[in-house]
Amino acid sequence: MTVARSDHGTHITGAALDRRQWLARAVAAGAASIAGGLPPAWAASGSRGVTLSTTQEPSSLDPTTDALAAVGGVTHYNILEGLTKIEENGSVSPLLAERWSTSADGLRHTFELRQGVRFHDGAAFTSDAVRFSFERSAAPGSTNKARKALFSNIARIETEGPGRIHLTLRHADAQFLFHLGECTAVILHPQSAGQVATQPVGTGPYRMAEWRKGHSLRLTRVPSYWGERPRMEEAVFRFITSADAQAAALDSGEVDLLFQFATPIVQRFRGNPDFQVLVGGSSGKTMLALNHARKPLNDLRVRRAITHAINREAIIRRAFEGRGDPIGSHFAPTDAGYLHLENLYPHSPERARALLAEAGVRVPLHLRCALPPTPYAITGAPLLVQYLAEVGITLEPVPMSWKEWLAGPFKGDFDTTFINHVEPLDYLIYTDPDYYFHYDSAAFRELVAQHATAANPRLRQQMFQRIQRHLAQDAANVWVYTPQVGTVVRKGLRGAWVNYPIVAHDVAALWWG
Repeated sequence: MTVARSDHGTHITGAALDRRQWLARAVAAGAASIAGGLPPAWAASGSRGVTLSTTQEPSSLDPTTDALAAVGGVTHYNILEGLTKIEENGSVSPLLAERWSTSADGLRHTFELRQGVRFHDGAAFTSDAVRFSFERSAAPGSTNKARKALFSNIARIETEGPGRIHLTLRHADAQFLFHLGECTAVILHPQSAGQVATQPVGTGPYRMAEWRKGHSLRLTRVPSYWGERPRMEEAVFRFITSADAQAAALDSGEVDLLFQFATPIVQRFRGNPDFQVLVGGSSGKTMLALNHARKPLNDLRVRRAITHAINREAIIRRAFEGRGDPIGSHFAPTDAGYLHLENLYPHSPERARALLAEAGVRVPLHLRCALPPTPYAITGAPLLVQYLAEVGITLEPVPMSWKEWLAGPFKGDFDTTFINHVEPLDYLIYTDPDYYFHYDSAAFRELVAQHATAANPRLRQQMFQRIQRHLAQDAANVWVYTPQVGTVVRKGLRGAWVNYPIVAHDVAALWWG
């Protein structure tokens, strides 16, 4: 997403306005008033809190390095904060940075930091903490997910007293302030960064109180929080993978909010006076990822054949009740400058079979498909199997836990995997041949470099379009759809997001009406 600011962070580009208009339409479609009181479970305990249910349990609490979106969903904005904040409509607002200014060439950014902010252990938040966090993320051995996309572009970091920091970029980046609001750019405590995966010490309104592995994670309010006092005393993230168990938890009052990517369970609660179903947009890209290191998937004709074999519109309609948009490259309709490329490979079993024959593939071709433990993977896999079988490809579903998926497919041990990439504008992963699907294109890397050094917005936009087309023409993966987000909210709970430009559950924004 392209968001730019200058002079106290008040200017937003035309591209950002386009995205905000798109999200505003989604808000209008899904939002409605919620009224009510405290649910019985919390009222009985004498506490004011909220229980949120997600299908994923974090594998750690370090959102800068962990691959699972669930990590940022728990920690980002709750425990750990960054210089900027991404709002529900995709705009960028001040957080630990109170204001900022940008040079005319877009290379030098000066941030005025908030005064009086302290980490949970009482240590002062200063420009030294920002410098430490960013230098740590940019280091050659860093495992920060945004090292290439964000931190390698920072040429110089200069502190000016405890309350001001200057960041000089190698090349202008219209998305720089947005990236600073993602979970990869949270500010870590210099003295405890090594324990962030298990005991994060941040500046946010909540701290971790208890983590019951396999069950739940509880946050409690920080009395000395620098910002507005949150109305929720505590929050429980309840990890439930079974759709029936999720529905039962909502019905029983155990859970107050259920977050899902386009799955049928949310429809069970439409018309139920005790709940509201919110349907919004996301930046997710759900795809059948292909391992380019394995034959015959390294053959462009085979990748194109698989893409032609899959009926995107039918999968969205049959598996997800129409709650999604077909896509043809690693970009979502929420991205400014998005191109509709799904028609580049229309559903055509005949064309798919011809391409396989042209590539010399003997059918049936057997491929394994790693399935993470998510509702969209479980629901969508049977249709993938059906469509590929029609062209002579036997797709064997292999259900996995997240631990197994991270240790196997995410390390490159797979044929195919059905996965949703939720990070916005994460196309730089295709510049890394060592990334788990091993896409290796010097031509693509050159396009990205040209985009990064483009001298004006028009040229950057042209290069951005060429980047999208290149990935699509290369059939780097089989992109299927961008999912809508379905959230079931108990009557009386206010402040829940409808749209998710990033996966973050801002507990401090919630309250009981």
